[in-house]
This record gives sequence, C-alpha cells and structure tokens, in this order.
Amino acid sequence: MKTMIILSDTHGNLAAIEKLSQIMDESDYIVHLGDVSSDMRGATERYPDKIYRCTGNCDFTSVGNEMTLEVEGHKILLCHGHKYGVKTGLAGLVNRAKELSCDIALYGHTHIARIEETDGVMTINPGCMTRYALDKSYCYLCIHGEKVVPTIVKIQ
Repeated sequence: MKTMIILSDTHGNLAAIEKLSQIMDESDYIVHLGDVSSDMRGATERYPDKIYRCTGNCDFTSVGNEMTLEVEGHKILLCHGHKYGVKTGLAGLVNRAKELSCDIALYGHTHIARIEETDGVMTINPGCMTRYALDKSYCYLCIHGEKVVPTIVKIQ
C-alpha cells in the first residue's frame, strides 16, 4: 500500500502546509499541483525523494507543467489543470490522461475539491489551501493494488 498527500493552490499559506508535516512524514508521496508550488521549498528540502511539484498559472518557476507517476500499477497524471480548461469541464483533462495511458488524473486550479470518474479515469482535485477560501482542503490518497481510495480532508 502506498499513501499520497495531494495539495494545490496554497497561494502562500505556509502555516497550513506546516500543520501537515506529520502527514507528510508518514506519506510515501507528497504532491503539489501548482499555485504556488514554491511554497513547498521547505518540504522539498526535507523530503527530496518523495515530493512532486507542478507549476500552475500563478507560478514563475521551471518545475514543469505536468508529469506522470506510477504507483502500485496505476499511472497518474499530475498537473494544475488550467491548460485543460478544468473550470469549464474535465473533458480536456480526461483526454490528456487517456493519451498518456493514465487511469488517475490529479489537478487543481478550480479551488473546489472534487472526486469523480469519467470514461475510466478517476479525476481528483484536492481543493485549495489559500487563506481566502471558506473550505480549505487537501486530499489523502491510498493505493493498494486495484484499490484507489481518495479522501478529501477539510482543514481549519
């Protein structure tokens, strides 16, 4: 079994990220899906072998727009989502995931936590952690063989 903590759209809320340090310690993978991925500098230093970051529309780093990751036989697309128009629908994201043979796609950008399956692709948005959001959240994902269990966790 592998575990993953997925963050997106932290927009400078370092205090919220710091509160997740114990979960990061225990997770096999730490993912930040952009806006502001540089918020993870400290985590990158602490966990260099298990952190994965993508850039979003508010990032000015050269981390990269998207990447894929293989976990327990699942191929996962990691991206911010703005290049696939996720605010108006998930078709572009799902098509890109299928093009890359991914069965899971992680994205952010909308600031709305959401888990659904479309055309054989599980799409997961962890929500956002910006201090201006009413519902701050992240996703904790467990993968054990065929079993994929994402949980949206609201934080204060």
